[in-house]
Amino acid sequence: MNSPLLEVRGLQKHFLQRRGFPWPKTTTIRAVEDISLTIQPGEAMGLVGESGCGKSTAARAMLRLIEPTAGTVRFKGENVLTARGEALKTMRRRMQIVFQDPYSSLNPRQTVGSALMEPMAVHNIATGPDARRRAAALLDEVGLPADALDRYPHEFSGGQRQRIGIARALTVEPELIVADEPVSALDVSVQAQVLLLLRELRERRGLAFLFVSHDLSVVRWFCDTVAVMYLGRIVEQGPVAEVLRAPLHPYANMLREASPEPDPSRRGILPRIIGEIPSAAAPPPGCAFHPRCGAGLAICSKIVPPLKALSDGRAVACHLYSPISGRPFSTTPAAISA
Repeated sequence: MNSPLLEVRGLQKHFLQRRGFPWPKTTTIRAVEDISLTIQPGEAMGLVGESGCGKSTAARAMLRLIEPTAGTVRFKGENVLTARGEALKTMRRRMQIVFQDPYSSLNPRQTVGSALMEPMAVHNIATGPDARRRAAALLDEVGLPADALDRYPHEFSGGQRQRIGIARALTVEPELIVADEPVSALDVSVQAQVLLLLRELRERRGLAFLFVSHDLSVVRWFCDTVAVMYLGRIVEQGPVAEVLRAPLHPYANMLREASPEPDPSRRGILPRIIGEIPSAAAPPPGCAFHPRCGAGLAICSKIVPPLKALSDGRAVACHLYSPISGRPFSTTPAAISA
């Protein structure tokens, strides 16, 4: 088996928040707690979960856009979190990100050409006419005309701006792209076009992806593997087809049941989701999902279940799963909905 491209172990990110008057108190926000995952070269992994579960924070901590509190992140065996100077600069060239909001991620006072040529100059890839030629070729690769080089972000639609963001990520020829909800701000028809573009780029360039999303249908179509997050922790992980066909964790099952399928022959009533995701400032004891789980045990409110690796390439963090029997617990929509 090939060496992993990205290997994350025990990643944590805590924020300190001071609130209250006249005597403010400091509260720890446990946004990411003990995340571990591995991405192989050319693999697309989905990171899914409800809003506020820590997906984007985890992705940015892996790239050191924010500094992690603890854990290790290795890219091709090199420690990302201890890299400094030129080593960190070289590593960041190999890992790029496409942001959720294509407008706020672009400088409104900078032309598209300048936005694409600046990273080339910073990383000593190309300057002058050569950089402009490369930028024009990148625009053509993402489906935009060469005259876009001299225009500003406000002159483009949302889908076109996201194509510019993708082109900018490609300027330094990365091996891994973190796509942070790259199509959630776009119309449905434009989403399909951007997703097709990303898949074409992945196949043509051999790119690996960490695809952050809350849309299971998008993850099902684009990704090879998936990690399901809940309140800062991964609760289930494995091949995307298997996890979405027969989820082991009650939360993963809840997400799957709440995701409509575009098939008229399978119409039905979507289950009502119990409760809301708890606050990361005051997470429940034990398994964080137990207040919303209809199949919980007494131990669920006391001990955090570890993420257990299974023989079929899957992993689950749930006290209801018995590795001895080799069978998942029985989940039904009635067990996790009112």
